[in-house]
Formats: sequence, structure tokens, C-alpha cells
Amino acid sequence: MSRLLIMTGLAIVAAGVLWPWLMRLHLGRLPGDIVIQRPGFTFYMPIMTGILLSVVLSLIMWLARR
Repeated sequence: MSRLLIMTGLAIVAAGVLWPWLMRLHLGRLPGDIVIQRPGFTFYMPIMTGILLSVVLSLIMWLARR
């Protein structure tokens, strides 16, 4: 459990440090992300971004358990 918390903390710190470069990857604006804009209303559903992050985090967790 402690190893999992340490790895999660390090991943959050790394994401914070690398944030300017991560934004250049256009996460949140991938094909498959749904954005509906109307006057006074914006609906945003990041489907592909969620799937991509899920795969990456699953891979990281799998590697951490080995």
C-alpha cells in the first residue's frame, strides 16, 4: 500500500512539473472528445482523453506491481 501511495504521489508531482509540455499534447482536445457550445451553455465530455489516461495509468500501475 505504501508503494502505491508513493508512486501515485510521484506521478502527480511529475505531472505538475511537466504541465507546460503536457498541454502541448492537446489532451482534452482529442478527436472523440465531445464539446457542445450554445449561448450560455457549454457541455464538455472528454471521452478519448479519459480512455487514453486510463490506458496510461493502467500501464503505470501494472509496471509498478512488477
